[in-house]
Amino acid sequence: MFLSRFRVNAARPGSRRLLSSPQAMHAGVMSAFPHILPSDRPAPDSPRVLWRLDQRGHAEIMLFIVSPTRPDLTHLVEQAGWPAVATPEEPGWQTRPYAPFLDRLTPATQWGFRLTANPVHTIRRKEGEPRKLTAHLTPVHQMNWLLDDTRLTRLGFRILEKPAGRRALPAGTTQHKHPHHGDRYELAIRDTRSLNFSKRQGGPVTLLTVTFEGRLEITDPDAMRRTLTQGIGRGRAYGCGLLTLAPLTPGAV
Repeated sequence: MFLSRFRVNAARPGSRRLLSSPQAMHAGVMSAFPHILPSDRPAPDSPRVLWRLDQRGHAEIMLFIVSPTRPDLTHLVEQAGWPAVATPEEPGWQTRPYAPFLDRLTPATQWGFRLTANPVHTIRRKEGEPRKLTAHLTPVHQMNWLLDDTRLTRLGFRILEKPAGRRALPAGTTQHKHPHHGDRYELAIRDTRSLNFSKRQGGPVTLLTVTFEGRLEITDPDAMRRTLTQGIGRGRAYGCGLLTLAPLTPGAV
């Protein structure tokens, strides 16, 4: 497994095309793996190509990729990077083996995390109608989607709770098993986007993405390794599902 980081040059016309369409970015990412055909589907419970865009301002846009094999991002450098300064030693992106980090994961260790996901659920609008997949629209429901006990057990981690002195429940509320707006847990929503694009075959698509940041504790290292290499939830072809970890730093989420 490999973890790659590519800084997007937002001033390039190619960047604007890629950033405006998850379909185009997906195609750009998958072009880094010529042995994977467009018709290929990852086998269940196997590592897959995951990607995520992190935007911290107009000029600071990072593309992260987790992949079973080492990518060649030369084409992205030419479209959306800084090709004039690329060299064989510094090609315009960084790729590191991921397995050594994954192998070091142990129970009860705590990490900061970042995840862009597509929180959805199924509803039935009328009796007798088939259930329909729909996005969670409010921060409370989006957080509760991630905080679901069954989901977290399967993923191999738990979200840390805030110390009692740092909780700030609204007046008149009580401490519920699931929190209101992250008052109980080390969890925050940093970004929410509604993406609209057209698939080449299948018509228009609307995808709601939510970027979570927080602090977690590993409960099952094997499950955590699967989560980090297989992704979380739906929309993984379009920039959702990639969870990354970072050493904890002092301060609130």
